[in-house]
Amino acid sequence: MKPVTLLTSLSVSFLLLSCGNGNDDYDATGSFEATEIIVSSQANGRILTLNLNEGDQLQQGQIVGVIDSTQLYLQKMSLLSNARGVRAQQPDIRKQTASIQEQIRTQEREKARVQRLLASNAANQKQLDDIESQIDVLQKQLLALTSTLEKNSENISAQSSTLEIQVAQLDDQLEKTRIVSPIAGTVLNRYAEAGELATMGTPLFKIADTDTMELRAYVTNDQLARIKLNDEVAVRVDDGEGNMKSYRGKINWISSKSEFTPKTIQTKNERANLVYALKIAVPNDGFLKIGMYGEVKF
Repeated sequence: MKPVTLLTSLSVSFLLLSCGNGNDDYDATGSFEATEIIVSSQANGRILTLNLNEGDQLQQGQIVGVIDSTQLYLQKMSLLSNARGVRAQQPDIRKQTASIQEQIRTQEREKARVQRLLASNAANQKQLDDIESQIDVLQKQLLALTSTLEKNSENISAQSSTLEIQVAQLDDQLEKTRIVSPIAGTVLNRYAEAGELATMGTPLFKIADTDTMELRAYVTNDQLARIKLNDEVAVRVDDGEGNMKSYRGKINWISSKSEFTPKTIQTKNERANLVYALKIAVPNDGFLKIGMYGEVKF
């Protein structure tokens, strides 16, 4: 029995050593992250449609829903009607001053006729003076009327511009009643349903770009000296069948400040208290998920 017991003990020790070496064949571990965006309502109203489900792949700018915009549309129509009424009041300066300008031209012709008569002693100086005085009065009337009409025109233009700005604001609000995906990515959570009342800021859904995942890992000061930005590293994850699935990643961020080792993170040196965080960009083939643990080998 003793040889069998000894052989069994040696076999168990060998297996434990092999497992220990396999589990320790990494430089750091961490969990996968992605940039998550919570898309909120930018308008007030009832959600008419929200065509998405968790796990859906969306494109940037894709319209996925609509919020009721009836009241905003009616406000816009009212403003457009007011704007047309205001523009209709715009004075036609040329037409409204045409009468005085014609009187001035008539007096100018009369003045020329009197000057010719005066040259031949068929008219007196008083007649010429009266005509010049009349022309002067008409010119002052024209100047005053033109000034008044120009001020009225400027005031009406200002009112029209104000209404146009308000219409543009409503156009912007109407645009925001469309629910649009801000990025290309995967829908992680859906928070609202069609028929519900949304107010500005109400969360509608959460989306993340999972095409490229980021593994946040931690390294000790000794390991930090061996790596730099844009270094390629090996990343491995459990494939769920007892094997490790390998990826190539690139270091795209290294913290400039040290911090205490998070309790859930293992490092090569378990006695290390202060570590540096880093992020490794890993192209996702669809297998990697947010929160999944991964190992890093430099």
